[in-house]
Amino acid sequence: MKLQAHSERQSLYENILAGLLARSDFSIAELEESPKHPLITRRIVDQLLQEGLIHQLPSVETTPRFRWQSDPPQLDVNHWVSGLVSNCQIPSAPPQDRPRERLASLGPTRLKLSELLAILIRSGRPGESALQAGEKIAGQLHNRLEQLPELGLPELKQISMAVSEPAWCQIMAGIELGRRVHAAATFHQQDRPRLRNPDESMQYCLAQFNRLSWEARQEEVHLVTLDSKSHPIASHLVTVGTLRNNLVHPREVFRHAIRDAANSFILVHNHPSGDPTPSEMDLQVTARIEESGDIVGITMLDHIVVAAGKAVSIMQFRANR
Repeated sequence: MKLQAHSERQSLYENILAGLLARSDFSIAELEESPKHPLITRRIVDQLLQEGLIHQLPSVETTPRFRWQSDPPQLDVNHWVSGLVSNCQIPSAPPQDRPRERLASLGPTRLKLSELLAILIRSGRPGESALQAGEKIAGQLHNRLEQLPELGLPELKQISMAVSEPAWCQIMAGIELGRRVHAAATFHQQDRPRLRNPDESMQYCLAQFNRLSWEARQEEVHLVTLDSKSHPIASHLVTVGTLRNNLVHPREVFRHAIRDAANSFILVHNHPSGDPTPSEMDLQVTARIEESGDIVGITMLDHIVVAAGKAVSIMQFRANR
C-alpha cells in the first residue's frame, strides 16, 4: 500500500510538472491541476524557484507569473520529482540539525566544512541529502581543501551525484567571493598605519584631523580607537566645547572604545587659538582618562593636541617637563 501511494504521488507530481514544462511562462492559477492540488503545485513552484530553475516576472498583476530560466527547460522530470517526493532534502531534518538554522544561530565559524558545503549544494537527490553530499566532499578533500576551486562539475559529481550544475556554480561563486573578501581585508590591513609612538600618532592626527586643526572655532574632543596591533579602528566625536574635567567624562570615552572592542585609544582635541601647547586642564583631563583606562583595561596610548597645522603629544610633553 505504501509503495502504491508513493507511486501515485510521484505520478501526480509529474503531471503537475508536465503542465509547467509545457509553457514558457505561467501562473499557478492557469494550471489545470491547481484547483485540485494547489498546495502541491505551490510546493513544486517554490522548489523550482529555490533551485533557480524558474524566476518570477516583474508584473503589476496581483497574480505572480513565472518563467523558465532556459528555453526549452533542461530538467529530468522523473529524477527531479523523485527527489522532491522522497523528501531527501535537508528540511526534513530537525531544525537544530539543519545547516542553515545552525549558521543563523551559531554563526558560520561554528559550522563544519560539510555543513557549509550543504548550504551551497542546497538540494539533494533520491537516497542522498545535501548534507550527505557535503560530508562526502569534505571527507574526500580531507587536508586538501585548497584543491576544491580546481574541481569542475564532473569531478565533484564523481564524489557525489547530488552536486548539480547550479550547486557547482554556487560553490565556485562562494569560493571566489571568499577570495575577494580576503583580498580586500588584506589590502586594507596593509594600508592602515600603525600608531606605536608619539611621532606616528601626531602625524596621523594631523592628516586625519586637518579640518579640526585649522577651521574649528570651538574645542572638539575626538577619540581614535586602536586594535591590538595599533591599527586605527574608527574615530568618534566625544564632545564639543571648552575642555574641562566635567565635560570629557570617562564614560563617553570608554563607551566608544568598548563598542569597538579597542585594545587602546588616542584622545585628540584642538586649540582654536592656534597654539597647540597643552594647558594645565589638558594635563588634568589626560591623567583622569588615563587612570580610568587602567581600571577598564583599555590603554590610553596618547593625547594629541592639534592647532594651526601643528601637533603636540601630551605624553611626550609631560615626559619632557
